[in-house]
Amino acid sequence: MSVGQRVDSDRQLVRLLQIGIVLEEVVEARATKHRQSINTTADTTVPDDTARGNTDNDDNLNTLLIDATKESARHRDQLEKLIDMLDAESIAFDTVETLVETQYGRTELEDFDDVLYDQLCNEETAYKFYDDLLTAIQASDVSFSIDRERLLDVLKRLKAEEAEGVEAVTNLMEQRK
Repeated sequence: MSVGQRVDSDRQLVRLLQIGIVLEEVVEARATKHRQSINTTADTTVPDDTARGNTDNDDNLNTLLIDATKESARHRDQLEKLIDMLDAESIAFDTVETLVETQYGRTELEDFDDVLYDQLCNEETAYKFYDDLLTAIQASDVSFSIDRERLLDVLKRLKAEEAEGVEAVTNLMEQRK
């Protein structure tokens, strides 16, 4: 199922919202893994004068990853609440995970030379998903069993937060140059 299509039923909307949940899980898992690898590296490295200059950047990166993890958890919660309001059965999560992997999970942690590039990809992917989902819903004239304006408001807010995430990663990348 392509997000670019019109959304023509509650069932289709539920599936797309579930894809968003899985996508947020991927973002959270990757940010957590990066935080763990950074903290492990920091614990095993003896600081010297050169490394001390990077402490602020490392702290900023760690904060960015913590914020991304919290944001993803919050987004999942909001998406789950939307699904609960819909009059449709959920789709098995293994099916949804396969859809996410096919459509959005084409990269692995090892595909990026830098944590920030991976995080930027994750934020941009989530932003693009919400943008596509909003476009598909707005192209539809179907009445859903959820208030359309509420649905759109939540999705617009999630998209805006992902845009802020893209900006935060980009700013941190600029600081590191």
